[in-house]
Amino acid sequence: LLLLLLLAPWGPRVSAGLGSPRRRWPVPYRRFDYRPKTDPYCQARYTFCPTGSAIPVMKEEDVIEVYRLQAPVWEFKYGDLLGHLKIMHDAVGFKSSLTGKNYTMEWYELFQLGNCTFPHLRPGMDAPFWCNQGAACFYEGIDDAHWKENGTLVLVTTISGTMFNEMAQWVKYDNETGIYYETWTVQASPDKKSTVWFDSYECSKFILRTYQKLADLGAVFKKIQTNYTSIILFSGEPIYLGNETSIFGPQGNKTLAAAIRDFYNSFKPHQSVREFFVDLFKIIDRVILNHQFYLYYNLEYWFLPMKSPYLKIIYEEVPLPVGSKASLGV
Repeated sequence: LLLLLLLAPWGPRVSAGLGSPRRRWPVPYRRFDYRPKTDPYCQARYTFCPTGSAIPVMKEEDVIEVYRLQAPVWEFKYGDLLGHLKIMHDAVGFKSSLTGKNYTMEWYELFQLGNCTFPHLRPGMDAPFWCNQGAACFYEGIDDAHWKENGTLVLVTTISGTMFNEMAQWVKYDNETGIYYETWTVQASPDKKSTVWFDSYECSKFILRTYQKLADLGAVFKKIQTNYTSIILFSGEPIYLGNETSIFGPQGNKTLAAAIRDFYNSFKPHQSVREFFVDLFKIIDRVILNHQFYLYYNLEYWFLPMKSPYLKIIYEEVPLPVGSKASLGV
């Protein structure tokens, strides 16, 4: 996986004391009052949401089919390669019975996965620089071949136009307040009942939130199996380190700042083959032999005392939801 992340599409080429551990696990994902403008330095190699459009207002009496969409990550570049590893991207599709039009909605990185997972170390800047926003994308049409060939396109429920419009309002709120992509799930062990220290915030989590919103509005989902990809780090109890100011600011912890920069330097993009293998050995040494990982979550840094099996990709079943309201009888 580290190999794939290092080779993943990235953005631009690059020419505090320890606090006491927080006791609430998993650490709640932080929401914001608004989405900030992105820095011009952050440039996507592949444009985010190139054909995106506004979510339409549906007529109340419309009956809309809802589809589960899933395909291998970076299928456009690597085909079914990551599908064999069960590294999948999720989306949701809609079809209006009144207009016959299809729509796709998904949530993914503004500047590709590499930038969301690791920062850039920019000359003249002490703190690592992150291009890690994610957002929802809505556009007309469903690319049947893309989803069917190596993945999934299956009807999961039907909803009314009223329910769709209420969902659209929720999507606007969710998109404006949940703005940062989080690649990693971090937990204590592979045991399903083990403590989760941090939960990821990526495409599949958006789809799960969307399904739950529709269920709460009255949608009744079919009884079919649905699996999702999670990339998990295994760690002992995390140690809170501080934020950018407390670590890298004028009164920051220079030793800690240097350790974090040195750690992320091994994940820099656009390397030669020789540089890549040198850095890969450094990563193995730090993460596996010395049990170290620095996590950036909610604009704060944490130290993870890594433990076996260190990293795992799982493709786990998450059942379709049951709502809190009675069905509207669509």
